[in-house]
Amino acid sequence: MLYLNNFAHAFLHALKNLLPIVVVVLFFQLAILQQLPENSLSMAFGLLVVAVGVALFLQGLELSIFPVGKSLSNQFAKKGSVPILLCFGFALGFSAVVAEPALIAVASQAQEISEGRIDALVLRLLVATSVGFIIALGVFRIIFGHPIHWYMIIGYIIVVGVTFFAPEEIVGLAYDSGGVTTNIVTVPLIAALGIGLASSIRGRSPLIDGFGLVALAVMVPMISVQLYGIFVYAIDADSASAQAVQSVELAVTHPVVQGLLDLLTMFRDVLPILITILFFQYIILKRPLSNPPKIAFGFLLVIIGLYAFVVGLKIGLFPIGNSMAEQLISLNSYAYIYLFAFMIGFATTMAEPALIAVGQQAEEAAAGKIKGNVIRLLVAVGVAVGITIGVFRLISGGSIHYFIIGGYTLVILLTMLCPKYIVALAFDLGGVTTSEVTVPLVTALGIGLATHIEGRNVLIDGFGLIAFASIFPIVTVMCYAIAVDWLNKFNRAES
Repeated sequence: MLYLNNFAHAFLHALKNLLPIVVVVLFFQLAILQQLPENSLSMAFGLLVVAVGVALFLQGLELSIFPVGKSLSNQFAKKGSVPILLCFGFALGFSAVVAEPALIAVASQAQEISEGRIDALVLRLLVATSVGFIIALGVFRIIFGHPIHWYMIIGYIIVVGVTFFAPEEIVGLAYDSGGVTTNIVTVPLIAALGIGLASSIRGRSPLIDGFGLVALAVMVPMISVQLYGIFVYAIDADSASAQAVQSVELAVTHPVVQGLLDLLTMFRDVLPILITILFFQYIILKRPLSNPPKIAFGFLLVIIGLYAFVVGLKIGLFPIGNSMAEQLISLNSYAYIYLFAFMIGFATTMAEPALIAVGQQAEEAAAGKIKGNVIRLLVAVGVAVGITIGVFRLISGGSIHYFIIGGYTLVILLTMLCPKYIVALAFDLGGVTTSEVTVPLVTALGIGLATHIEGRNVLIDGFGLIAFASIFPIVTVMCYAIAVDWLNKFNRAES
């Protein structure tokens, strides 16, 4: 009975997160387009499947991954062994990201659109490995008290530098891959590790030192995926196309068999987290799990939830994004597209559970300097502005290189100017804005626009909106902190 009550609560929570999207879509369909898409019933069913999948997934996390992951983080922080902490940081980052639903969705879209040249599994393993290494580096930074702003400035200078040499087909995808690594699975685990570690070390501040791991996890995949793109697009095109055709032919199979294979794939996705937990629990700490049957049941729910989520994406969220793009373009007025982009960005971000959680943690850690609700509003405005600018870039046909380089150059300058207590939090907030619901919809919107606007390449222009949604919350939060700091100094000077 308890599990059913918890599932009902998680299902209602998932529906609540979907509600802003439904409201915005219905507003545009009824008030502006004055029509409903032909497959509206299947889309509605797909949204319900997404809600069920997210509910099962969250319930599984609460029963298994979250309590065990937080317990391990606390035990290793108390243990104080630097090599073990670094290894645990790597394993936690890798295993959490490999099972990230939003990354699975984006990687699948990339493989399909690139006709097999970009391999979904390779992309996910590359991103997960990158996050693992950078989480280990972030743990190292917390232990030795290095300022976060130097890591971020140097890191984004490298990001911008690599962008100059990366093929245009990979740039948008690379930045989107960075934006979707920190989400429903990773944020709570990584944030708990950083804050717990900073709280347990004398002389460390949870606000200044505890935050920042999420930001690092966003940054490094941008570098590794662009390097992957440089390598992939140097391969002979004919060879890649032949491999793509072969893979498509092999993929055709009976629906029931395909469904079972997809379910086994979900088990494979979650397996790294299970291996990480068992290894560190039994081999390193040499302690048994507190309730193995409960944890096993939780993992089963995670696998089933992931499967339902991916199925719901295919029949619900992806068609909504494509349909809205096609219908809005038919109005012959780009103003409506910009309005839709702004509204969907703002509405979904205000309902983002990871953002609410981080805002509350920041308010507690800042001891009155920061208000959680103000942070949410600033981040939602930043996401809305970012997605709108990204849509403008797509419609105008401008090179994503210049927009991205300009955006992160601005971020680097603001990092040098803003109060140091806000830097780690601001970068983290840029990484928690894109939810498991927002990412597929915004990705589908970008792909739909690129498909229906003449002269646009889907792979080059279709990706990148998530990247803009990650950049501009950093800008709005830092600008707010600079303004507040300036006002405080002005008031002190006046008095």
